[in-house]
Amino acid sequence: MARSLGDLDFFGLEEFLAPEERLARDTVRAFVEREVAPVIERHFAEGTFAMELVPRMGELGLFGANLTGYGCAGMSNVAYGLMMQELEAGDSGLRSFASVQSSLAMYAIYAFGSEEQKRRFLPEMAQGRLIGCFGLTEPDHGSDPAGMETRARRDGDGWVVNGVKRWITNGTVADVAVLWARTDDGLRGFLVEKGRRGFSTHDIQGKFSMRASITSELVFDDVRVEESERLPQAAGLKAPLSCLTQARYGIAWGAIGAARACYLCALDYTKARRQFSRPLAGYQLVQAKLVDMLTGITNAQLIALRLGQLKDRGQMRPEQVSFAKRYNVVVALEAARAARDLLGANGIVNDYPVIRHMLNLETVNTYEGTHNIHTLALGRAITGLAAFD
Repeated sequence: MARSLGDLDFFGLEEFLAPEERLARDTVRAFVEREVAPVIERHFAEGTFAMELVPRMGELGLFGANLTGYGCAGMSNVAYGLMMQELEAGDSGLRSFASVQSSLAMYAIYAFGSEEQKRRFLPEMAQGRLIGCFGLTEPDHGSDPAGMETRARRDGDGWVVNGVKRWITNGTVADVAVLWARTDDGLRGFLVEKGRRGFSTHDIQGKFSMRASITSELVFDDVRVEESERLPQAAGLKAPLSCLTQARYGIAWGAIGAARACYLCALDYTKARRQFSRPLAGYQLVQAKLVDMLTGITNAQLIALRLGQLKDRGQMRPEQVSFAKRYNVVVALEAARAARDLLGANGIVNDYPVIRHMLNLETVNTYEGTHNIHTLALGRAITGLAAFD
């Protein structure tokens, strides 16, 4: 159902958005309503990603939208956040695809690549003609990326890579993998294109969450990588963590879209569904749930907008991103669970988007830093004491 933009703008945040930011949001919202909504339930049910949407996303400037030059749109970070919000209102898997393409793969090349690498990859990636993935997480190293076991050793003028990466979004469809590996000189980043001898990818099956997203394993078995394919400015763990900060920023916005979709579905349903003497929305307990959902979403909107403003000023701090990702995803997950409850038995069928969002958000709550890890990151920020290594 098409909704007015004021449905969830309880504090009039619209007036703080620039015209181009509103246009970016409205354009992506229309794309989601017209082209994503009709197909997303089928893709979720079948466990497939809607690759047919990628060229349109490229046309709309969704990839690398907040990067400048190299065919990227050069939008504000607030505009980029709003675009991620609208994508996730469609499905978390769609927003994840755009986040990995933009904030992880493209940003890594943009921030740490050579000029030749930027010119070669970024324009094609911005159009969606080349797909990227980000190889950091390993089977035994998720929250502790410093413990990674993937190794790149010097071999003449190049490198030989061995290791396994797991839980990699876009892995089997990626044309280029941004790979992070240990070397004798510390952690380094490399660009490994598909088809390289010894490099194989496999989809992870059996997912009950993020089913409309591609999640993969990357295997590197004596893969030869040239020195020209190393990211020259990437050294140490700070480089991939800075990419994760970019992705988490988009997640903080995206979660609002999923929460909004669940809230509006529950609001419509409870106003239309009658039990006993009145619509469900006329009962006190139902109204209490709706009010809690609205309150959480409004708080999340305020946090995301302020975070975007700080990012546009170059003043955003990683711990602020942890705050926003941690809080906003919890708000979204709680909204999805409340909406599922309010819809009763209808909350578990795909006639409504609620159960799909609820299942997806269980993953969003885990990836790009779990709730607990972000809690500890914030604890360190406010106490000055690290509770983990």
